[in-house]
Amino acid sequence: MKPQIVMAAMLMLAPMSAAFAAQTSGTITAISKNADTITLSDGETYTLPEGIEDTRLRVGEKVQLTYTMKGGKAVVSHMAPQK
Repeated sequence: MKPQIVMAAMLMLAPMSAAFAAQTSGTITAISKNADTITLSDGETYTLPEGIEDTRLRVGEKVQLTYTMKGGKAVVSHMAPQK
């Protein structure tokens, strides 16, 4: 009976873990204005939402991102220059 309770608890908590924001930092290596995405030096691609303008971004710029996973994509909620 205990394994069933543990499995039920894990299934209930799994969707909640996706709602938490994560942070990363790195150097921008690519910008796709058509797809509204940037790629960082870690090789990961991040989707830019409305309100974060990609016109100010430059390849080679160091940034710190806060993002959440939505529909299998890392969607940026906050971006700041990194020194």
